[in-house]
Amino acid sequence: MNYRYNTRMEFDLEYEPEFESLKCLLLEMAQERTLTKLMQLIVRRLTDRPHIASARLWLIHPGDICESCPKREVCPSQESCLHEAAFADNPKDESSDEFPHIETLFQRIPLGVGAIGKIAESGEGMVTPNTRDDLLWETHREWITQNGVIGFAGQPVVHKGKVLGVLGLFPKVPTSVESEGNVWLRMLADHTASAIANAQAFAEIEELRCRLEMDNAYLNEEVVQVQSYGDIIGNSPALHTVVRQIEMVSPTDSSVLIVGESGTGKELVAREIHRNSQRSNRPMIKVNCASIPRELYESEFFGHVKGAFTGAIKDRMGRFELADGGTLFLDEVGEIPPELQSKLLRVLQEGTFERVGDEKMRAVDVRIISATNRNLKQEVEEGRFRNDLYYRLNVFPIEVPPLRLRPEDIPPLADHFLAISANKLNRPKLRLTERNLKSLLAYSWPGNARELQNVIERAVIVSQSAKLQFDLPLVETAKVKTANALKNSAMTQEEVLTDAEMTHREIENTLLALEKTGGKIYGDNGAAELLQMNPTTLSSRLRKPAYKKRASEREPLPRNR
Repeated sequence: MNYRYNTRMEFDLEYEPEFESLKCLLLEMAQERTLTKLMQLIVRRLTDRPHIASARLWLIHPGDICESCPKREVCPSQESCLHEAAFADNPKDESSDEFPHIETLFQRIPLGVGAIGKIAESGEGMVTPNTRDDLLWETHREWITQNGVIGFAGQPVVHKGKVLGVLGLFPKVPTSVESEGNVWLRMLADHTASAIANAQAFAEIEELRCRLEMDNAYLNEEVVQVQSYGDIIGNSPALHTVVRQIEMVSPTDSSVLIVGESGTGKELVAREIHRNSQRSNRPMIKVNCASIPRELYESEFFGHVKGAFTGAIKDRMGRFELADGGTLFLDEVGEIPPELQSKLLRVLQEGTFERVGDEKMRAVDVRIISATNRNLKQEVEEGRFRNDLYYRLNVFPIEVPPLRLRPEDIPPLADHFLAISANKLNRPKLRLTERNLKSLLAYSWPGNARELQNVIERAVIVSQSAKLQFDLPLVETAKVKTANALKNSAMTQEEVLTDAEMTHREIENTLLALEKTGGKIYGDNGAAELLQMNPTTLSSRLRKPAYKKRASEREPLPRNR
């Protein structure tokens, strides 16, 4: 029997469905690489035919348990569910707007429930000649009547023996198992399965390509930093303790909290832990928590989808996703805002997260190494850092001592930085003299190894010959010189000097320097150089009455040159 379609969305006896144009659809499907566009293409082309009231495509989401699913009560296993991935309807009367769409009727269908769920569970097609009398469609009765649906034809979308989903049509004309339309639907479902598998494979390849590009970008940045420090360098007992701790914790997946002053090499310790771990074949991704704008923390950590906020012009992976299978290094972890600390704790506990603007839950396997120059325990006590997050991060603490507590490491570190700076600046090989080393050892290095590297590089830049000259802060150097003078006078830790005694020792130390240099203040081998202070400052100091009085009591000094 033939039906004719008219503008009132009814059919007369002369209308006859055609299927030849489906060949063009198969060709279009073969050219489409984007999964979302592919699925929408299929349902749109099917509903171009006036006898199709609606075309819908569902895909199985394994492991999906939605607390808000209206069909949760009737779901047999609650382990997987059909989600409506694409749909298209032919135009309906205005009154049809009162009927729900994918939000309630077809959005989620448990496997084995209803006609569509039974197709997914059995992997076999189903044709319902009359949906108006079939009890399987009882809950959809109003929608079926309103849209003029007469029957239903559904086929499983199967790829290599695995059911991916269901392709369903709701026609306005009678259908049967033997009809040409159902044969075409079976063929179309098979092509849909292959096209979906290919689109998913292309999407995975593209994601891996983007991830590889991001990894390479991060690794290129990290290589520059690694070249600045190399491996851990030093011979002090304190550094040997750190190395032993690295050897103990590296083979595990335990979280490590590295504490220490700025510039002590906390990041270098983190790199050594990662390099000696079982995750060394994946990158260590660094996040400087102090440099991220407060409003971008969540996007930086977890990524975002296109359109999630102003400026989100494309999907972007976050640092957790980039570090999947590897190590995530959270530098300056104490700077993380309190509102994000709870989300970070959730990822560490459950290993799952969502991109900003996305509802898809993603799983990650990441080892966390964090570093801070703050006292996190005090931060916890003062309510600025979560107690539970602190204990999650502080499974294995490592304290990196400052450079002033390990002076044995200064000579090898200085030599290492000197070689790097000379090579970087294309300068001839330079050598540290005994006087250079004494100058470096006399300074307390509040900026630690980072300051030492900067001082060495600056000396290489300003040195016009093979002789190095270090521009060290004068105030700090004077303090260290005074401490060394006290030490040389056999002073014990229990002794306490009065202010007058300290002044007397400073005068004696200054006049001793003048004697050793023959009264010379300025220039090479002068007293100012020996004291590591500004020559004009020394001249001004010598004009003070206390210095003049003490100098007159000693043997006359040679005239200044």
